[in-house]
Amino acid sequence: MQYSEGKMGRVFVLRMEEGDRLPDTLESFASEKGIEAATVLYLGGAADGSRVVVGPEMNRGDQVIPMTHAFTGNQEILALGTLFRNEEDRPVLHMHAGIGREGHATIGCTRTGVPVWLVAEAVILEIVGTGALRKKNPQTGMELLEVPD
Repeated sequence: MQYSEGKMGRVFVLRMEEGDRLPDTLESFASEKGIEAATVLYLGGAADGSRVVVGPEMNRGDQVIPMTHAFTGNQEILALGTLFRNEEDRPVLHMHAGIGREGHATIGCTRTGVPVWLVAEAVILEIVGTGALRKKNPQTGMELLEVPD
């Protein structure tokens, strides 16, 4: 386990509307506001055609091949994520969401794109002083969180 201690910084409350999209809208906002690290709470509507990553094709291996799921019809969404800068100093959101409709739900990572249906709300809780950074892992090809000693 790696860990670093930080402090709470600013708190942002966002109302997102149709046409806004996860993760793009939150990453752009973080870039504009100079947010280096945060936790993000999110809820609202997910538009028809939203896609999430629902697991790797295989349990383990040299290459992680993501499986995606596309939704038909507008859905409800509840999500939690973290946002940290990567080696290019760009904010990268890692958010997992429960998305569902009429008693059926799927959980997955929002990195493939979730457009807002009608309205969504996000609360961004800035974290300062951790020095944590997303770095590309040569084995998986994914940007994984690295916490300094």
